[in-house]
Amino acid sequence: MIAIMSMTISERLEALGGSERTVAAGQRLFDRGDPVSTLFVVREGAVTLCRIGENGEPAILQRAGPGDIVAEASAFSDRYHCSAIAGAACRLFCLSVTRLRQALRDDPGLGLALLDHMGRELRQARMRAEILSLKTVRARLAAWREWQGGSLPARGNWHLVADELGVSPEALYREMARLRLEGEQG
Repeated sequence: MIAIMSMTISERLEALGGSERTVAAGQRLFDRGDPVSTLFVVREGAVTLCRIGENGEPAILQRAGPGDIVAEASAFSDRYHCSAIAGAACRLFCLSVTRLRQALRDDPGLGLALLDHMGRELRQARMRAEILSLKTVRARLAAWREWQGGSLPARGNWHLVADELGVSPEALYREMARLRLEGEQG
């Protein structure tokens, strides 16, 4: 019992048995409107969940990396409400949603672990929404940095921060340059 309690949610899901799938960068796992049949856990690589807006621009809903569950709320829906695209070559654990639902009926502890996980994900989604509600690039960047403990990702990944902030990479780079000129760490 203690061993089960110390397992991460992704480890608990993998213990239920499933299959492995590899996908190339840019390959779609599923599209909005597809029937939900599989829950994915990223083992290696990255998957981006997005919804395309009326203007054709993607709204990033999740960036799932190693150990993350992709679109976990979809396990309780008939159809996906967004699309999932491999942002990098991926190795994924695949679990049948039917198997997951049965395991949740059989193991209340698994249900509590999944609920705990989804609560953390909901808090993060709310923080992203709060950041996106801010009017300026400076305010968004300041809030994002506070949320991330003050740090920025490596220089080659700044475009990912721009996506999360809902600004162009160029706007983010200009703001970071202004902060450096003003003597703030950037």
